[in-house]
Amino acid sequence: MKMWKMFWILFKIGLFTIGGGVVMISIMQDEFVNRQKWVTDEEIVDIFALSQALPGVIAINSSIFIGHRLFGVKGAVVAALAIILPSFLIILVIAAFLLNIGENVWISKFFLGVRAALVAMVFTAIYKLGRGAIRDWFGIVAALAAFLLIIVLDVNIILVIIAGALAGIVYYGLVAKEGIRQAKD
Repeated sequence: MKMWKMFWILFKIGLFTIGGGVVMISIMQDEFVNRQKWVTDEEIVDIFALSQALPGVIAINSSIFIGHRLFGVKGAVVAALAIILPSFLIILVIAAFLLNIGENVWISKFFLGVRAALVAMVFTAIYKLGRGAIRDWFGIVAALAAFLLIIVLDVNIILVIIAGALAGIVYYGLVAKEGIRQAKD
């Protein structure tokens, strides 16, 4: 029964979220952490970080991780189907009935209105993820540095992810660990 509930939650997220995986992050976090309490804030941040770092769509990757976390391999398959199925069905309908949808004035106006809501949802996702991911001054500095590298200097995001991972390993694995050890002595 719980797996069916997970399927239905992910199906609704896939059906009603316009704007892709980044927009879905906020909704997934709210649903699986706050409402269902199936994963913790820390787990969802790790799921999103790993999903973003892997090839593929973040919404699908995240859904698979959540499904696997809750129900193993069977849950991962069910989660993937749940998040993919709505888009697949919508594309079939559009292809079958609305070939000239892009030229429709009302559809164009609809998407202009939706874009403003999408921007708000992206900022909500950033805020919620940042709250769980940034725990200390190093996290603040790393987030600002990554932002500047990507936005201002136009550094490839893959290089920024690799640099962030290496910096995290060095700082949290060596520097912070040494500081804790010295504080204990």
